[in-house]
Amino acid sequence: MPDTKGFRFKSRRLLTRPKGSRQGPNPEIYLHDFRPGEKVAIKLNPSMHKGSPHRRYHGKIGEVVGRKGRAYVVRVRLGEKFKTLTVLPDHLVRWSV
Repeated sequence: MPDTKGFRFKSRRLLTRPKGSRQGPNPEIYLHDFRPGEKVAIKLNPSMHKGSPHRRYHGKIGEVVGRKGRAYVVRVRLGEKFKTLTVLPDHLVRWSV
């Protein structure tokens, strides 16, 4: 039987939180408001499966394009192309230089 290569394939280290911080989502996350044009870093929160982008986007910097319900539309550069992701605020962090 062939090996399955699912959405979270080979992500044990990437999607493991430190031992002391294993709890549910922080309610303050939902109070952040990202405006269009703002830079955000995609940081996957492994305790929230819903609305998370693929693991290849973890650590990427993107620009907020708009909103889609309670999620944000983020434009990310991946190689030569630009990808548009729909991400919940659990997986976004403000990015500053």
